[in-house]
Amino acid sequence: MPVYEYLCDACGPFTDMRPMAECDAPQDCPQCEGESPRVILTAPNFFCMPTDKRKAHATNERSANSPSTLAEYKAAHAPGCGCCSGKKPARLVTKTKGGAKGFPTARPWMISH
Repeated sequence: MPVYEYLCDACGPFTDMRPMAECDAPQDCPQCEGESPRVILTAPNFFCMPTDKRKAHATNERSANSPSTLAEYKAAHAPGCGCCSGKKPARLVTKTKGGAKGFPTARPWMISH
C-alpha cells in the first residue's frame, strides 16, 4: 500500500498507508481525530536513491515498444550472436504408419502438401 500525506489544521502534517482506491478520501488525524485532506508536501525520494537504481528506473520509463536506432542495435547484437544469427530452428516432423508427414508445431487448421 502506498503512503499518503495529510495535513491537519490543528496538529500539522502526518502520513498514513492506505489502499489506492481511497487515496483522495480525507483521513482522520491520529492525534485529534479531525478530518484532514490529502496534500502533497514532499517530492518523491528519487534524489536519495543510489545511481544504479535511478538509472534502472529511467530505463524502465522509456517506451519498450519504441524502435531502436541502428547504432543501438549494433551495440546490443555483435556479428554472429545467437539471438539473431538467421538460423531457423528445425521443425519437428512426425510420420504416420501410412508414411504421411505431420507437423505438430504447425497450425492445426493448415493443410500440408
